[in-house]
Amino acid sequence: MKRGIPVAWQKRNGMVTGYLVVLIVTLSAPAINASEPPTVLIMGDSLSAAYGIEHEQGWVTLLEERLDDQATVVNASISGETTSGGLQRFSAILEKQQPDIVLLELGGNDGLRGLAPNQMRSNLASMIEQSQEIDAQVLLLGIDIPPNYGQAYRDAFTGVYYSLAEEYDVPLLPFLLEGVALNEQLMQEDGIHPTAEAQPLILDNVWPELEPLLGGGYQASAN
Repeated sequence: MKRGIPVAWQKRNGMVTGYLVVLIVTLSAPAINASEPPTVLIMGDSLSAAYGIEHEQGWVTLLEERLDDQATVVNASISGETTSGGLQRFSAILEKQQPDIVLLELGGNDGLRGLAPNQMRSNLASMIEQSQEIDAQVLLLGIDIPPNYGQAYRDAFTGVYYSLAEEYDVPLLPFLLEGVALNEQLMQEDGIHPTAEAQPLILDNVWPELEPLLGGGYQASAN
């Protein structure tokens, strides 16, 4: 009678083989979601909502085109939004979108309404903290208000962005409309909102601060 491998050994050999297969597959498998493009969330007001121009002309749409398929852009901006309004919506948006990068472009309407900078700061701080709790990177997009609001109020207003950037160690673009706001040809008749022609310049302001957050593997679209 031909002697074979004991049944117990056969079972054990099969188990070991199975473990080895699982181990090999596990070690060779890529990290979960490692190949998925990052999600970039923009929480803003009319400056990011293409107010007074065609939607496809806005700087956020231009950003989406530049990123092409290498990132998913979610624009949650609403014209007239304040930091309080943004904060009320923020947690639900975070839960739904699970962004990797959050651009906070809020505060302009707080300033235009003369709201307390301390409250504005508290609202923005809460949004930064919520973002960091889910390991999302934050980019602050600052804004300024007209001189007729008084230098003391303007200093307190713009100081909010600087203090938040320092406290939470997040990058800051001090003035979103740099090179745009003082050029009448690039502003709509209301003197507050930029024209379609200004949108590429706004994106160029944002890009140097945003690009490092996207990681080294990013290549600009040829479009």
